[in-house]
Amino acid sequence: MSESNPYQPPVTPAAPASAPAGAFSAEGRAVDAGRGWEWIAEGFALFKKQPGMWILILIVLVACSILISLVPVIGSLANLLLMQVFMGGVMLGCRALDNGERFDVGYVFAGFRQNTSDLVVLGLLALVGWIIAFIPALLIMGGGAFMAMMRGGGDMASIGALGLTFVVAILVALALLLPVYMALWFAPSLVVFNNLKPIDAMKASFLACLKNIVPFLLYGIILFVLCVVAAIPLGLGFLVLGPVAIASIYAAYRDIFVAG
Repeated sequence: MSESNPYQPPVTPAAPASAPAGAFSAEGRAVDAGRGWEWIAEGFALFKKQPGMWILILIVLVACSILISLVPVIGSLANLLLMQVFMGGVMLGCRALDNGERFDVGYVFAGFRQNTSDLVVLGLLALVGWIIAFIPALLIMGGGAFMAMMRGGGDMASIGALGLTFVVAILVALALLLPVYMALWFAPSLVVFNNLKPIDAMKASFLACLKNIVPFLLYGIILFVLCVVAAIPLGLGFLVLGPVAIASIYAAYRDIFVAG
C-alpha cells in the first residue's frame, strides 16, 4: 500500500482529513486565563520534538520573506499577501508533528498545495486591513509635519509637537491593527483545517480572540518578556522563540476550536 500524501486536501468540508482530532466548533470556546501560558508551553513541547527541523523551517521562512521583499515595487506587498499562505502550510506541519507524522521543511510550501486560493484571498484581506489601519496614522503624521513647517520647524516646541504627533500616530495604528491581528490569528488554521472561507475564518478568529481576551493578555505579556530575553544573546534566542510562538498558535487553535 502506498504512503499517504501529507498534503492531501480534506475529503469533506464536514470532516477535513487534515484537521486535528476532535469535534470542531466554529464558535470556539472560552478557556481559563492560565491557558495563555499553556499555549506557549505546548508550543515549546512541539518544538522539542524536532528542534533542528523547526530552526531550519524558520530560516527558510525568513529567507523566503527577504527574497520576496527584494522584488522591485511589488515585493513588500507580495510578502504581506503570501504570509498567510506560508502560515497555513506551517499550521499543517504543526498538525503532522502533533500526530506523530512526518514533519519537514516541505510544510513551509504546503499552503501552495492546499486551500491556496482561500489563503491568498485571506492575504489580500489582511493587506487591505493593514492599509486601512495605517491611513489614519499617516494622516496624523502628515498633519503634524505640516503644522511644524507652518511654525518654522526649528524651535524646540515644534520638534516636541512633531514627536508627540508621531507617538499618537503609532498608538492609533496599533489600536487599529489589533482587531486586524485578532481576525488573522487563527484564520489560516481555520482555512486549512476546516475549509472555512476567508471572511468566515476571520470572523471566527476575531470572536475567538475576543472571547478569550484575558488568556490572550497573559499570553501577550509572557511573549513580550520572552522576546526581551531572546534578544539578549545577539537575537539568537529567536531561533527558539520563533518556532515556539508559531507552534503556540496551533496549540491555541486546538484548545479553543477543537474539543476532545
